[in-house]
Amino acid sequence: MENRVWHSLAASAAALSLGFGLSIVGPTNSAQATAADCSGGAAGFVDISDDRSGTVVRSRDMGAGRTVTLEYGTVAGAQRGWAKISGTTVNNDLVWMDWTTDGGSSWLQCGPFAVNRGPGTSKTSAAKTTMNVSGYQFRACGYLKNAGQTKCTSPWW
Repeated sequence: MENRVWHSLAASAAALSLGFGLSIVGPTNSAQATAADCSGGAAGFVDISDDRSGTVVRSRDMGAGRTVTLEYGTVAGAQRGWAKISGTTVNNDLVWMDWTTDGGSSWLQCGPFAVNRGPGTSKTSAAKTTMNVSGYQFRACGYLKNAGQTKCTSPWW
């Protein structure tokens, strides 16, 4: 009898510890991948030209003559989405694309990618498939070096 009580107490303590640990270590809202983690074919992404244009589905005025857009088009035989910053950009303005599978409760950030070809040049993120993937939604975000501000397209697409 004493042995059963001890095992029951031990099992209860283990379950309580596990439950407590899970509540502390729960998921965060976003995870960040570096530009290298989602370019060069990594994680299903495809590199595209920084001048690539597609169908704009979301656009956000960043101020200072710059715009961040969420675009899509056919890339490497599949419909893919990407983020783009353009306008009166300066080197080190940033662009990235977030994608979610749960309506925006959590997401993965791909980037940032820095403008690096001089003033007024555009920059794109890598492109991710938008087809045949249940629940995938995307948004584009940008950061202006001179203004120190971040803005994202909304709502998720």
